[in-house]
Amino acid sequence: MNKKEKAQYIIETLEALYPETPIPLDHKDPYTLLVAVLLSAQCTDARVNTVTPQLFALADNPFEMTKQDVAQIQQIIRPCGLSPKKAAAISGLSKILVDQYDGIVPQNYTALEALPGVGHKTASVVMSQAFGYEAFPVDTHIHRLLTRWGMTNGKNVEQTERDAKKWFPENTWNKLHLQIIFYGREYSPARSPKFEKDIITRKIGTAKALKELC
Repeated sequence: MNKKEKAQYIIETLEALYPETPIPLDHKDPYTLLVAVLLSAQCTDARVNTVTPQLFALADNPFEMTKQDVAQIQQIIRPCGLSPKKAAAISGLSKILVDQYDGIVPQNYTALEALPGVGHKTASVVMSQAFGYEAFPVDTHIHRLLTRWGMTNGKNVEQTERDAKKWFPENTWNKLHLQIIFYGREYSPARSPKFEKDIITRKIGTAKALKELC
């Protein structure tokens, strides 16, 4: 298959497996999603979801968050890892949202990526899942799988995002990036991929990926 054909096969297969794509991070609005995505860096979504109820009970909007001591935020989010850095980022971005945006999360990449602790991937998730803009956030699952499937050279996540946007139709991006994540977790993890169930890699995987499956 060429890449165009591979892309269509991926879309059809994942749509059959995951017709519904609930956002893995529990949240109620753009602000709580932003904080949850920030916390998910180098941490599982499942663990973030065990931490955010306590955090959001303390403060679920930037106005209330700015009133909290950073040390208290850090104590709550400690299970997510990197808690000093993440706590400072949550406090800092909340202050910026209050001071510059009347407490409203901005709907553009430049403003989002200027916030403490918010990189392009986090901004992409917020833009796509909170505001409905077509985006293709690339996490480790997507980077690994698109490399495994020969859709990108896998040099870095920036290149992977460019390749994903090149080969997959724009109207599929928001749903497809979640479908790929779900598939990676269930059938094609980084370690011990499941040969019998990893139907996409078996069908279109690179020679290296097929060797890993054996």
